[in-house]
Amino acid sequence: MDVSLSSWLAIAVALAAANLPFMNERLFGFIPVGHASADRGPVKAGWWRVLEMVVLYFVVGAIAYLLEARIGNVFGQAKEFYMITVPLFVVLAFPGFVMRYLRKRHH
Repeated sequence: MDVSLSSWLAIAVALAAANLPFMNERLFGFIPVGHASADRGPVKAGWWRVLEMVVLYFVVGAIAYLLEARIGNVFGQAKEFYMITVPLFVVLAFPGFVMRYLRKRHH
């Protein structure tokens, strides 16, 4: 696998993982959580979504690390790397946030 394909794969995985908390009412897509709502069924609380995003950030980081190790040398990362990737991960989650909270629903 070359560098370009690994980079695009890491970005695609990050995009999917960042939006996963907003696309369903289950933790990581598998574990049912939340309280029952009269009109929508179970609803996952916002803090569950934030916790899920934090865990998925580290999962994506581990996948990216493995992809980088497969290519060749793994570069050490300083705090600046994380100061950039955390907000980038949050920005990648924006489409899911819009679909969950800002889109008008027609009943």
